[in-house]
Amino acid sequence: MRSLSGILVIYIISTVLFGHFTYVTQGRYHYHKSRHGRTHPLPPPPPPLETANPPDQVPSDPYPDPNPAPGDSDSCVFDVTSFGAVGDGSCDDTAAFQNAWKAACAVESGVVLAPEGGVFKITSTIFSGPCKPGLVFQLDGVLMPPDGPEEWPEKDNKNQWLVFYRLDGVTFSGKGTVEGNGQKWWDLPCKPHRGPDGSSSSGPCESPTMIRFFMSNNIEVKGLRIQNSPQFHMKFDGCQGVLINEIQISSPKLSPNTDGIHLGNTRSVGIYNSVVSNGDDCISIGTGCSDVDIQGVTCGPSHGISIGSLGVHNSQACVSNITVRNTVIRDSDNGLRVKTWQGGTGSVSNLLFENIQMENVLNCIIVDQYYCQSKDCRNETSAVKVFDVEYRNIKGTYDVRSPPIHFACSDTVACTNITMSEVELLPEEGELVDDPFCWNAYGTQETLTIPPIDCLLGGSPVVEEVYDSNYIC
Repeated sequence: MRSLSGILVIYIISTVLFGHFTYVTQGRYHYHKSRHGRTHPLPPPPPPLETANPPDQVPSDPYPDPNPAPGDSDSCVFDVTSFGAVGDGSCDDTAAFQNAWKAACAVESGVVLAPEGGVFKITSTIFSGPCKPGLVFQLDGVLMPPDGPEEWPEKDNKNQWLVFYRLDGVTFSGKGTVEGNGQKWWDLPCKPHRGPDGSSSSGPCESPTMIRFFMSNNIEVKGLRIQNSPQFHMKFDGCQGVLINEIQISSPKLSPNTDGIHLGNTRSVGIYNSVVSNGDDCISIGTGCSDVDIQGVTCGPSHGISIGSLGVHNSQACVSNITVRNTVIRDSDNGLRVKTWQGGTGSVSNLLFENIQMENVLNCIIVDQYYCQSKDCRNETSAVKVFDVEYRNIKGTYDVRSPPIHFACSDTVACTNITMSEVELLPEEGELVDDPFCWNAYGTQETLTIPPIDCLLGGSPVVEEVYDSNYIC
């Protein structure tokens, strides 16, 4: 009888406790009590985000956690000073970087670390793959090449310095500086100087591109300062899936051929939140490029954002799906430029330039299909076809030495489907230049432009161009 009574008591207590727990649990997950005592049902959790076309993969944040959780290890961080790098700006640290790279390349999530406070000098080097996933080159100090052509080792390639080759999923980041020591290269007698006489002389003129990514995928470049390159600061050739974010590129306004970022045969690119000032194109986009998104960039002084030059030596050029938004261009020789040589084939299409602020820019909007670097270029009947180009909300000031809008399209292959909307460009100083130039350019004005662009032809060419495989990419 006692055992029966005990079982009954346990059952009653269990029932009460379980019921109370269920009530509390339900209250915790399904109701929220307001300050006024009223209850409201919480919305269900949102479904996981899905995208029809997920972006190309890029590595995650390359900076290691300063407070690692228990069980984490620094075994994947390869400090170049542990491999013999001196970092005094004088000693040759090339071998240390090469050995640290080999060690990091062989493990997952390996980090090559060039620490803060070091000034590391290395000669022309190819950092090649394939490597294990998640490789990071973290530069927190200063990295630089030999100082000028006389110090450059005779055996080394004079056209490139840092090359990243055949990699997939690599990050080049940090709070450090890549210093190009470009002055002595710029002063070579063969370089196009802009002095009083504008003279240059013949002779050896090879100069290295500072950073080159070649035949690599899923690349991230973030946080670095890159400056004073002998020639191009950064090139991407034959790559796919590139993310460039929060970098600074700088060289003097008159430094020759110092393009900031150059893309060639590269697809799926994002360039964001960066500042470029240099002596040539801020960003240049060559043939074989598509799906390029540029936002939050400040250019200038520079030669602006250029597509081209394309079609040189009667070659085929294909560029498509380029977007430039929310960008500032200041004190530059050009703003938004498309430049092609006569005699080329292929096409440039689906370009969108939107929300662009111009500040004292020469040639704010320009399509030049007669690009030539000498006086010996002859007239050609074929050309790279330019079509489906939109200019939206382009505002600011221009340098009155040249009309702010210039569409010089091929005699035989017209530019078609140009759209102008909310384009308002006023002189930085002086009187309004109200004669934009158009030649064989067709399009529409969705709003009145300042200055007026009455030369833009409506509709399509009177004589329809015959279907030609030369324009198909």
